[in-house]
Amino acid sequence: MRHLPMRYAVVAVAAAAAMGLAACGGSSSSSSASPGTPVKGGTLKIVAASGPDHLDTVAGYYTADYLVERAYARQLLSYPYAVDKKVGDAGWDKAITPAADIATEVPTTANGGITDGGTTYTFHIKQGVMWNTSPARQVTSQDFVREFKAFYNPVQPVGAPFYYNAMIKGLEAYDNAETAFFAKKSNAPTAANITNFQNTHSISGISTPNSSTIVFHLIQPAADFIYTLAMPFSSARPVEYDSYVPDSAQMRQHTISDGPYQITQYVPGKSLTMSRDPAWKQSTDQLRHQYPNQITETFGVTSLQTQLADLKAGTYDLFAGEGAASVDPASVPQLVASHDPRFYAWPGSNTVPYTVFNLRSPDANGAMGKLAVRQAIEYGLNKVAVQKALGGPTTSQIINTVIPPGNVGYVNSNLYPDNNGNGNTAKCKQMLASAGYPNGVKLTALYVNDSLDTHVFETEQASLKPCGVNLVGKGEPGSSYFTDLGNSPVNNQSGKWDVGTSTGWFPDWYGNNGRTIIPPFFETNCVVNTINYGCVNNAQMNSLIKQAESATSQSAAGSFWHQADQLAMKNAWIVPLISQQQTNYSSTRVHNAGSTAIVVAPNIGGSDITNVWISS
Repeated sequence: MRHLPMRYAVVAVAAAAAMGLAACGGSSSSSSASPGTPVKGGTLKIVAASGPDHLDTVAGYYTADYLVERAYARQLLSYPYAVDKKVGDAGWDKAITPAADIATEVPTTANGGITDGGTTYTFHIKQGVMWNTSPARQVTSQDFVREFKAFYNPVQPVGAPFYYNAMIKGLEAYDNAETAFFAKKSNAPTAANITNFQNTHSISGISTPNSSTIVFHLIQPAADFIYTLAMPFSSARPVEYDSYVPDSAQMRQHTISDGPYQITQYVPGKSLTMSRDPAWKQSTDQLRHQYPNQITETFGVTSLQTQLADLKAGTYDLFAGEGAASVDPASVPQLVASHDPRFYAWPGSNTVPYTVFNLRSPDANGAMGKLAVRQAIEYGLNKVAVQKALGGPTTSQIINTVIPPGNVGYVNSNLYPDNNGNGNTAKCKQMLASAGYPNGVKLTALYVNDSLDTHVFETEQASLKPCGVNLVGKGEPGSSYFTDLGNSPVNNQSGKWDVGTSTGWFPDWYGNNGRTIIPPFFETNCVVNTINYGCVNNAQMNSLIKQAESATSQSAAGSFWHQADQLAMKNAWIVPLISQQQTNYSSTRVHNAGSTAIVVAPNIGGSDITNVWISS
């Protein structure tokens, strides 16, 4: 789903997936099952187009990866299951707050886990958390160090190194050393060479005083550090993996589990089967359960219509969560109209889609570099029309800030009053005239040329034309769109693009997550493969980012992130448009642990398969 730099390229797939969702015509807050006492037994059957693209937690960076990793991989901290997860309510807040997993508790200054002014984090490991080896073996602090050392392997490196490198002392130096080592042709990326390098080099900012204690030393205080440790990248890693090239075909056939389920069969391109892990103990895991006897995932069902029909027939029970568009968009209006209790649209929190400007384009006398032109478009865009193109208010929410609702730093505001989202044509014309374009301006608009993205582009084109902004479409396949949009070194040349309309972004976590929103958009990083597509380079923004990232509390960070959001909007670097929901459907056999809503975990982006049970 993501390719290096991982966080950036996710837009190419995630945005396209979310666009697919948006074609639906409505949603339902109904649920799939009634609450009751969980029942153990049965087989939970999942349907997928392609399933996970990685089984190694270091490399996995995709909803379909996260879905299955939840069952066989554990972290120091992870996320609890919570019901009624609507953005901003108690259930949402619980579901997005890291809780103790393998760690005995979440470190705080009060319990002594955070010391040295917020730069030292100490974790203690629960006794009884076991690997499903023969015989079963206690998970240790060294298993977590092994995972961090595997981040920079030359074959399948970690998806988001920038979070960790910016926080943990010595990690970037370790990264550079391993990169340099394998850059030499004499050092082939074999399992033996990779393991030897990792076992003979250390990370200065991670220490293990004993097998049940791990200490992280940070470069500076980072109130969001615990969220990075709750990402599956930070899972424990068994010593057995040293025998394999990371995420190789051989490793995928020999996965080790410390969760409630273990992979018992994996047939590439066809299926994955998980059975109960006999070494797992409920007493050590307050976040997951072991209700079904078995979980199967069948790959190769590429049609959303077929997937939905199979769920309705009971052939399968859940979608694999390979994108926001789990439910066939064309079927959503009928599901809503019939009040189908198995259909559910979970309120998401994202910026999908948004419109971005190429600040360096010389076209139209450098129009995109002029604030008044960008502000004219802020006023003139008809967001209601875009919302209708994406399915209407039941599946998409209009937003007016870079930070969407439910994220740290979000404050509901609109610097560009636009007739309740319908566009302010008069103000748009006024701003264009003040910028020197009384007769309008012609701009090149880059967009993905699939049917839905084309529809969104045409909707924006039509909404801006009355005020004199004439968008000339330049449609491309998604495979080249994001490459051209992010090809910063050449985007200061004539004829490239002025406006991008097929862009979108999902945060890597929720809660204290400004690091996953503002910096990717606006931090100075004008190179290939960035989502700072417009090539923003602003000293005040860079300063606010640094202050937010070093804040010692979420509230303090939130203040800086909000200021950064407002700075971005005052400068009109992007036009936020929509935050989309995620649709789900389940068979009649699926029930949740005391819940009346389909289990959707925000930080997975799909179902939590460890908290559902199956009726006969």
